Amino acid sequence: MNYIEGENLAIEYRWARGDYERLPAFAADLVGKAVRVIGAVGGDPSAMAAKAATSTIPIVFAVGGDPVQSGLVESYNRPRGNITGIDVVLDTTDAKRIGLLHDLVPQATALGFLVNPAFAKAQQQAVEETAHALKLQVPVLSASSDGEIEKAFETMAQQHVGALAVGTAPFFDTRRAKLLALQFQHRLPTAYAFREYAAEGGIMSYGPNTADVYRQVGLYVGRILKGDKPADLPVMRPTKFELVINLNTAKALGLTVPLLLLGQADEVIE
Repeated sequence: MNYIEGENLAIEYRWARGDYERLPAFAADLVGKAVRVIGAVGGDPSAMAAKAATSTIPIVFAVGGDPVQSGLVESYNRPRGNITGIDVVLDTTDAKRIGLLHDLVPQATALGFLVNPAFAKAQQQAVEETAHALKLQVPVLSASSDGEIEKAFETMAQQHVGALAVGTAPFFDTRRAKLLALQFQHRLPTAYAFREYAAEGGIMSYGPNTADVYRQVGLYVGRILKGDKPADLPVMRPTKFELVINLNTAKALGLTVPLLLLGQADEVIE
């Protein structure tokens, strides 16, 4: 049986726009509507809110942190309970972006990292390990409001940071235009997780293919609607990671992208 929205399928959308405190109420609302499956694709806070709201309605998540460590599932192969999904391994890609920025601006001795407090612990640990291996200083600043984002860029400029990696967080995704504008205002080359940032003016992105992640979530939702149990569906990981480089932005910021880095790119925007 195929499902077609508006014919034999209705989808209830809830979006907190980075305001994580709204998530428990959203999850409770969906449970009250007796939906058949909850897709929690807004990262770890969405998945945790959904799990806290129900132990019976199936949940399919897309999270950036380790779902075993966070307590979402018992194991990757046997999730148990009513929940499974995709581990997008964003902690690893955050660290990878620090290495790519080092390749872009090898003369820089300090590279910044901007995190959202909801995700800071795991992301910061991975980044600090990479920084130690590369013998770099990586000042870490956190932001959960527009003012804090602006202050973070000002601080990076004052500290003469050579480039900035932005950690993954739904809040930052809702502030994409602001982050990109600040990159040009402070002439600070900034790397992000998703292609959408690079396509709109970020100098670089490295991370999973967003469409592929959502497709995997949809496949699991479809299997559950057809009778599969979340406990029998192992936690997946992305099958595709992409490095995108925007040469127009590099030129605007006065940077020459090394040929070795260009050779690693899956897509070059020019």
